[in-house]
Amino acid sequence: MVPGMMCDERIFSPQIEELSQNLEVTIADISNFSSVSELASDVLKKAPKSFSLLGHSMGGIVAMEIYSQEPKRIEKLILMDTNPKAELDEVKLKREPQIREVNKGKLLEVMRDEMKPNYLAESENKRSVLNVCMDMALTLGPDVFINQSRALQSRLDQQNTIQSIKIPVLIMCGSEDKLCPVERHEMMHNMISDSDLIIINNAGHMPTLEQPRETTEVIKEWLMR
Repeated sequence: MVPGMMCDERIFSPQIEELSQNLEVTIADISNFSSVSELASDVLKKAPKSFSLLGHSMGGIVAMEIYSQEPKRIEKLILMDTNPKAELDEVKLKREPQIREVNKGKLLEVMRDEMKPNYLAESENKRSVLNVCMDMALTLGPDVFINQSRALQSRLDQQNTIQSIKIPVLIMCGSEDKLCPVERHEMMHNMISDSDLIIINNAGHMPTLEQPRETTEVIKEWLMR
């Protein structure tokens, strides 16, 4: 499992608990390099010879690059709340003031004001999920924020990669994901011949925590079939 930007294993806590009963589950570290290609290479160095791969958000971007580098090692692929396109210039530019503020010691403010509020659907557990997201970000710290921001800025377009995928793929997203909307996942589904598309209702960008039971059941059933 490859977590998204400023996330660690806690983003998958409900899934790890359930899936570990039948499968060996490993959480990748994507904190140490500032390019997606280097992050993917690092994950591959530490991974088994062959494996199924799940990537959430930025982790999905890394997962697509992992497939691009070593397609024969991937048995099944789950892409969740992610984006195969290169970053738009306007988004690249928007990251620069965020990086400057984080360099000034204002990671908390950047995460609180500019990023996390847009991630989630309105629900009873929104506050608790936001708290987990903030705790993950503050645990990882400013250097990881900057590394991952630079990696996202420079990432390559992966649309040709996903069109070439020959293995089973599960595409998932929250119905209310504003960061990586449903339409983008429908596009990926149409580009990958052997793919399934599942939309998790009443979830935004973090369905693993917003709707953990349904998300876990979908992943488990798909992996086991």
